[in-house]
Amino acid sequence: MLSIRDLPNILTVARMLLVAPLVYLLLSEHYVAALALAVISGISDWLDGALARRFDWQSSFGGVLDPVADKMLMIAVYAALAWMGELPAWLFGLVVLRDLVIVAGGLVYHYWFEPFRAEPTRFSKFNTLCQVLLMWAVLLALAGVALPRLIVDGLVWLVAFTVLATMLQYVYLWGRRAGRIVASRRLGH
Repeated sequence: MLSIRDLPNILTVARMLLVAPLVYLLLSEHYVAALALAVISGISDWLDGALARRFDWQSSFGGVLDPVADKMLMIAVYAALAWMGELPAWLFGLVVLRDLVIVAGGLVYHYWFEPFRAEPTRFSKFNTLCQVLLMWAVLLALAGVALPRLIVDGLVWLVAFTVLATMLQYVYLWGRRAGRIVASRRLGH
């Protein structure tokens, strides 16, 4: 039975359900409607997090579901924008590669070394912000807001840099932790 405590998770599921219509609207060139859905999605993302923190309605299910919803939205919108030629295909590939490396690395670490709690680094949070800003800039431009091309181009290169840097950061951090565990096991600790 659902309760008021489930509201953040309900908002997250609703956000996930908005992904397909948002992509459809983009691909069918209904840019203002796509922008409106993106705004609704962004508000629901903020609201579910605010409610969970404010009223201590956090759950392990929500802790997994929320980042999955965020990734679904970003990957789907980036894929659509790359398909449409609004973002470089190589950038979409780089974003997907980063996520695959992080997920694969996390699984390897979890099963070969020790369970861990996935917590993004500050630089990773900055990367996410850059990805979101790029998405918003392109959506705004498609919806008719006149943005200097320099802003979108600059964000493309900023996202590319932060994607590569954070991917390498995670590989380094988890590799270093794994190295310590291996060394500790060899010493019999």
